[in-house]
Amino acid sequence: MSYENVAEFAQTWGLVYFFILFSLVVVYALWPANQKQFDEAARIPLEDEEDL
Repeated sequence: MSYENVAEFAQTWGLVYFFILFSLVVVYALWPANQKQFDEAARIPLEDEEDL
């Protein structure tokens, strides 16, 4: 195996791997069952801190 073959393999399958990983993250973020969790997390900066 030459460097060119290894580089081509890594670029091709690396792109496929990261595309699948990105797709899974987007599906997780948009899954309806996770909406409550993300809504609560979005409100955290707006809550008053009483323990300052």
